[in-house]
Amino acid sequence: MTPKNYDVQDIEIHVAPDLAYQFIAEPTNVPKWAIGFSKVNGSTALMETPQGKVEIGLEMKSNPELRTVDTLMTFPDGSVGQAFSRITGNNQDQSAIFTFVLMAPPVPLEQLEGSLAQQKKQLAEELVLLKRILERKYN
Repeated sequence: MTPKNYDVQDIEIHVAPDLAYQFIAEPTNVPKWAIGFSKVNGSTALMETPQGKVEIGLEMKSNPELRTVDTLMTFPDGSVGQAFSRITGNNQDQSAIFTFVLMAPPVPLEQLEGSLAQQKKQLAEELVLLKRILERKYN
């Protein structure tokens, strides 16, 4: 059986969906809530991993009408990591539901389950941090 190569997580954030989207879609805000990123400028980012720091290409494709943010991360070896997110209104847009689809990192198959498991845990922590930041900022 082939291991699952993605993870889907969500969190309700008690702020207006458009405010959540504006914050999440802004690349310079990524290091504020995404633990693995220490710096983002324009089309590059500095990622900190257990193996050390690495500069990557970062492309965030945002659609304000749909409140989606698709993220492509290009690593020095040319491999590409992907993540897809959407902010949906809840309770007549009184709060936001942030859904995040994490694709497995571009690693050899034998490392897939361990790498994805680590990233799933980190993502869960990041979503709680994002919720805290946004609710303090806008409430």
